[in-house]
Amino acid sequence: MTEVDFEHLSAYQRYKLMASLIVPRPIALVTTLGANGVANAAPFSMFNMVGEDPPILMISINRLSDGRLKDTAANILANGQFVVHISDEAMARQMHACGEALPPEVSELARVGFTAVPSQTVRPPRIEQAPVAFECVLHETLQTDSRYVFIGRVKWLSARDGLIDTQAWRVNLRDYHPVARFGASYYITSRDRFAIEDAPGQAAKTSTTIDEL
Repeated sequence: MTEVDFEHLSAYQRYKLMASLIVPRPIALVTTLGANGVANAAPFSMFNMVGEDPPILMISINRLSDGRLKDTAANILANGQFVVHISDEAMARQMHACGEALPPEVSELARVGFTAVPSQTVRPPRIEQAPVAFECVLHETLQTDSRYVFIGRVKWLSARDGLIDTQAWRVNLRDYHPVARFGASYYITSRDRFAIEDAPGQAAKTSTTIDEL
């Protein structure tokens, strides 16, 4: 085994190892609204669900090399509202392009060709092309020397027609193809799926199909 003492690594070395080994990671494409009224969009792969009661998720946003905040972080701190989108294969290139550094007065949505539509409960817009959008308000903020970690409370969910059965509360996973981050500029699809059956003698679990969440 290769043994690594993290206490003797630089922050950059720790980042490279952790970001390349803790994969694949879901990607949050986050829209926020600046004080100038311009909608910002940026992807973050340090993101995940945290819990359901209350319904919360987290995104971790690093500071820029000169210590300044990224627009997304500054906007969340200013108004406490954001929308988290899940990106699928059809919009992956546009999602990646939203990572380009642009001035605050330039909207990534317009630059990459996304369509902004009004949200239901927050001021930042949703992205029409995204299969899923979680409208969030800021629940809690954690701060480290290098990052802000935002805990968002989900107020509203919008999903592409046919994706959710709101009677059984199941997701049609056959038609859901999000992409994930695999490090650097590499992404992976979610098409190669497999099920793990219960081992002989193991207590049977509730049967779940690919059509269920």
